[in-house]
Amino acid sequence: MSEEDIRATRLEKVEQLRQLGMNPYAYHWESTHHAAELQEKFVDLPSGEEVDLEVTVAGRVMARRVFGKLAFFTLEDETGTIQLYLEKNRIQESMADVDADAFNHLKQLTDVGDILGVKGTIKRAEKGELSVFVKEYTILTKSLLPLPDKWHGLTDVAKRYRQRYVDLIVNPEVRQTFRRRALITAGIRRYLEQRDFIEIETPVLQAEAGGADARPFITYHNTLEMELYLRIATELHLKRLIVGGFEKVFELGRIFRNEGISTRHNPEFTTIEIYQAYADYNDMMALTEGIITTVAQEVLGTLQITYQSTPVDLTPPWRRVTMHDLVKEYTGLDFNSFQTLEEAKAASKNAGLEGVEDCASIGKLLNEAFEQKVEENLIQPTFVTDFPVEISPLAKPHRSKPGLVERFELYVVGRETANSFSELTDPIDQRQRLEAQAARKAAGDLEAQGVDEDFLTALEYGMPPTGGLGIGIDRLVMLLTDCASIRDAIAFPLLKPEKSESSPESAT
Repeated sequence: MSEEDIRATRLEKVEQLRQLGMNPYAYHWESTHHAAELQEKFVDLPSGEEVDLEVTVAGRVMARRVFGKLAFFTLEDETGTIQLYLEKNRIQESMADVDADAFNHLKQLTDVGDILGVKGTIKRAEKGELSVFVKEYTILTKSLLPLPDKWHGLTDVAKRYRQRYVDLIVNPEVRQTFRRRALITAGIRRYLEQRDFIEIETPVLQAEAGGADARPFITYHNTLEMELYLRIATELHLKRLIVGGFEKVFELGRIFRNEGISTRHNPEFTTIEIYQAYADYNDMMALTEGIITTVAQEVLGTLQITYQSTPVDLTPPWRRVTMHDLVKEYTGLDFNSFQTLEEAKAASKNAGLEGVEDCASIGKLLNEAFEQKVEENLIQPTFVTDFPVEISPLAKPHRSKPGLVERFELYVVGRETANSFSELTDPIDQRQRLEAQAARKAAGDLEAQGVDEDFLTALEYGMPPTGGLGIGIDRLVMLLTDCASIRDAIAFPLLKPEKSESSPESAT
């Protein structure tokens, strides 16, 4: 039977229910228990025994087995499943005043996918399945579309993301991922609030997008008659708060970047940015370790995790190593020894680096070597420190290493998970760096920042020494829930619309 035929049949059942005086789309139901609660409470109940405790539960019918005067349904709620033990005589006796033919109507008018509320006692069936021995039932919502038989067997994997609601219905492990995501974000907020950080929301619509190298989304405000950007970072506004006198601030929220889509990238994603006055990037390393290890322990109960079959040990302290030392370790190239850019390019070519000619400085070449030869090897948690100034326009110059800045990135399973600076507080230096970025933007670099004059004005009023930290929430969730793709960690990832069969595009 086709999906259209199934839907038509179920619509007929909706009408039959209404003719019987039953509302197929109820207004309310009061449950006394969830499935998991009952499974735990009566785990030791022997087969064949019944408990004289009346319970009410509600959920979606995931399976139906009907045998004449007896039926068994599998009911699933948010916490798990429980069997419904449905006996004709018991139901007919209990529901005689409401529906003289209640059992037959149950058999004829319910389907897998319907949402039911039931009242009954607890019984463990002869075959060992804990059950609600049903006295009364109510159809709370009549489902019109059938659930898929083997959802993960679909060749179009993207359909799981496109119809996430169905994915959640038939795959409890997907619900578990998003439940854990909620626990992770709540745990991060709790950790920071316990240390006197406060969360302050910053604008999503901005006149000048800044705080990262990224291509922004552009929109238009009709009343103000001006173009606006969706934020690419929360950094510059949170720093304004530090200038204004707050000492510990953060925001956990959505960021928007008009970039490609991959297993690690979604144009709309979630980060947390944290700023602490009178701190530096060393303090931020300790904060990063504390946040991640605490939420991992709270949510998973262990610091020994497995990501895509690879063991990962989150036990601190994590390795701290400079970008220079890592590049030397994996390529043999010592970028501290090069006197000229041409010398560095020649050595890099010999080491097998690609795109060498496009690098305009030794610092950019160092970063290219790191990205091509080192990143993917950093499986265990590793703080990569001391980046070239050319790729870090908002970080403070290193106090003892010319040409570098006080910055780290945290890598786990070959992915950047956090980024941090000793924040630049010199307004003159900051202006020079932003103007250099603006020159790149004017030359056609779509990811370069412009000059945020108001932010520079704020710095001229004076910002205290500050440590800043950004953590990619989606990538952290991927790590702690073993998701292979960022789409598995985002409830509703951005997808290209499906083409309609009647659309002009489909006819070409």
